[in-house]
Amino acid sequence: MLLITGGAGFIGSNVVASLNEAGRTDIAVNDTLGSAGKWRNLRKRQLADFVPPGDLDRWLEGRKLDAVIHLGAVSDTTAIDADDVIDRNFRLSLRLLDWCTATRTAFIYASSAATYGDGAAGFADDWSGAALKRLAPLNLYGWSKHLFDLALVERLARKEALPPQWAGLKFFNVFGPNEYHKDAMMSVLAKVFDAARRGEPVRLFKSHRDGVADGEQKRDFIYVDDAVGVVRWLLDQPAVSGIYNVGTGRARSFRDLIVAMFAALGRPPAIEYIDMPVALRDRYQYFTQASVDNLRAAGYDGAFAHLEDAVGRYVRLYLDRADRYR
Repeated sequence: MLLITGGAGFIGSNVVASLNEAGRTDIAVNDTLGSAGKWRNLRKRQLADFVPPGDLDRWLEGRKLDAVIHLGAVSDTTAIDADDVIDRNFRLSLRLLDWCTATRTAFIYASSAATYGDGAAGFADDWSGAALKRLAPLNLYGWSKHLFDLALVERLARKEALPPQWAGLKFFNVFGPNEYHKDAMMSVLAKVFDAARRGEPVRLFKSHRDGVADGEQKRDFIYVDDAVGVVRWLLDQPAVSGIYNVGTGRARSFRDLIVAMFAALGRPPAIEYIDMPVALRDRYQYFTQASVDNLRAAGYDGAFAHLEDAVGRYVRLYLDRADRYR
């Protein structure tokens, strides 16, 4: 059996879908469903169990699992309740790490590209203690993920016990079906699609940095199927451990993203640029681009979809349909 924390969320539900499609149904999901319709992410899926967060520690007692895929977290980059974020993102991760170590269970977890901060230290997934300590996350969410990376690598440096396989995944800008419950944290594409389909112009932030044109702020956008592919590969590679970037290795602009969306709709692009909120300007990332050399060196040879192909797939198969769920 597999345990997937955050399994009703965006990436988690896509991992469940991929496993179900491959014939695997011995999956326990640990998550909250709430009242925002997140249950729809799992409506087409088959599970062996659903574990509410308050029951997790008790549920794990005496349990034998093939792996824990830990994707659950407070992922809102604007979150300000530090006690809650640390409890759910850092301390829960430590408890699961301890459990996987004690039971000799593979442990795959979500780190984040937010750990890189403004990118001044680069985006190389060097997970040595010295390299990690050079990073300065810009928000509470990124810091909480960074704390756990540091704690795990410190245990490794001290030659303390760890799970037989452990892997942290620094997801970059993942987009795709089942992200609709995320509200402000949805991808820009999901946020603006309905307005664009109605014929309204899409609004993007102006640039407030010299040398960067409006709409040319860049991200490493990766389609969720490709992110899931890395998780699935790790499940089949028990000898691979480490912290790896999960991105395409190619930064593209927000303008590129929106132009691709309009192309998928068969319409000319209509984009307006608006001022970025003052409160956001000092902690805004103008550029992210994953280095995927370490993932490739570890043996991963899966392809990453080009932005235009991925956007077209998302629009045709999900966003432009009555049923947008995978």
